Formats: sequence, C-alpha cells, structure tokens
Amino acid sequence: MSQLLITAAENGENPLVPPIPELVIGLLAFVIVFGFLAWKLLPNINKVLEQRREAIEGGIEKAEAAQTEAQSVLEQYKAQLAEARHEAARLRQEAQEQGATLIAEMRAEGQRQREEIVAAGHAQIDADRKAASSALRQDVGKLATDLAGKLVGESLEDHARQSRVIDRFLDELEEKAEATR
Repeated sequence: MSQLLITAAENGENPLVPPIPELVIGLLAFVIVFGFLAWKLLPNINKVLEQRREAIEGGIEKAEAAQTEAQSVLEQYKAQLAEARHEAARLRQEAQEQGATLIAEMRAEGQRQREEIVAAGHAQIDADRKAASSALRQDVGKLATDLAGKLVGESLEDHARQSRVIDRFLDELEEKAEATR
C-alpha cells in the first residue's frame, strides 16, 4: 500500500481525494439509498415511534388514573378504619358501663342476700334460744320438783302445782338476773 501512495504522489494526485467520477457515482448511490430508506422505512419507523409514544402516554394516564383511584380507595379505607375504631371504642365504653352496672347490681343483690341470711340467722338464733329456754325451763323445773319432793319428803306430782311452782321459781330467777344487769 505504501508503494501505491508513493506512485500516486509522483503522479501529482492526492491519495485522499477520490477521482470526481467515483465521487459523483458514490454520492448518487447514497442519495438513492437514502431516498429509498426515507420513502419506505421512515414511515414505518415513525408509525412505530408514534405507537410507542401513545402507549407510554396512555400507560402514564392509566397509571395516574389508577393512582388517583387507589388514593380514593385508601382514603375510604382510612375513613372506614377510623369509623370502626370509633365504634369499637364506643362498644368498649358501653361494655365497661354495663359491667359496672352489673357489678353494682350483683353487689346490691349480694348485700340483700347477706341481709336476708343474717336476718334468717337471727330469727333462727331467737327460735333456738326460745326452744333452749323452754327446754331448760322444763328441765330445771323437773329437777327442782324432784329436789323439792326429796326435801319435803312427799311427791309433788300434781302437774298444775308443779307448773306454778316452776314458773314462780323461774320468774324469781329472771328478776334477779335482770336486777344484776
């Protein structure tokens, strides 16, 4: 190749500048190819680019619409959640109030039952005391009658007399007991 350059330089030609007929033919071929590509290929390229641009713009619009809708749904869910929390707090408060009322009612019922049991116990104690007093009176009376009979030496079996003696004796004991109080 260096030999070719040396030969061209000796002839007075510039090796970097092509001959004019080659330059014209190359330029003409370039214009034909470029024109053909612009005529056939460029509309298809523009059509594909336009479709992509529309798809991208449509996608962006759809994404914005979806985002707006999602934001709207999110706000609705937040509102529903706040309402549900408020409702739960209200129900919790009602349950606490009902629980307090129920506890108060149960306490009152327990107090009433306790008072009934205490009253019944006092009544039972009074009845038992009267029964024990009556039984004691009879036993003391019988023992006093037997002892008096042994002291006197005769039987005090007459029931009416025995009752009067016992009642008088016990009444005297009760009067003495009350006097000492």
